[in-house]
Amino acid sequence: MAALRLLTGALLVALLGAQTPANKKTEKELRASFDAHKGDFDYLLGEWEFTTVSKEHGTGKGFWTAVRLATGQILDEFRIVGDNHETWYVTSTLRSYNAGLDRWELVGMVEGGGLQDVGTGQRVGSEVHIEQKFGVASGNTSILRIRYYNIQRDRFSWTADRSTDDGKTWSKADQKIEAHRIGPARSLGALAPAR
Repeated sequence: MAALRLLTGALLVALLGAQTPANKKTEKELRASFDAHKGDFDYLLGEWEFTTVSKEHGTGKGFWTAVRLATGQILDEFRIVGDNHETWYVTSTLRSYNAGLDRWELVGMVEGGGLQDVGTGQRVGSEVHIEQKFGVASGNTSILRIRYYNIQRDRFSWTADRSTDDGKTWSKADQKIEAHRIGPARSLGALAPAR
């Protein structure tokens, strides 16, 4: 029993350590980091129509809408539709900047999938790069290395390399998206405003 407690304690310390910055930052440093990166996903805010090409699924199309929450996070819904606009696939993603670790953290949510499709992202020059796991709940896990590029006010491009063997091998440019804006950027006000 003591060995089990020791092992549990060691695992807890390791898990907490993975979420803790190596060097503790001051409040001023945390604020500066947040202020420098809070707009990294602003280009995604609004409504988009897109076309997609996937090595696994072929060509497709859909709609993507992103809003800023009153507390600064970004919530988006990504929907693949058929020719009659019937939904084939939909996922929601919550993006939140972690100033302590100097990165964006994401969690994708599909119906019945829980909160297991997690990832991280960072602005790299004029691009945004994300690495995220998908399909964790179903047991068909894949990792996508996503690159948003050619980011402009009314359009952006997206490509993803895909691994189905925990990053040992990669299918290059496995999925591609071309998006163009169909609606303006918007925010979602407080859900529980002070009264």
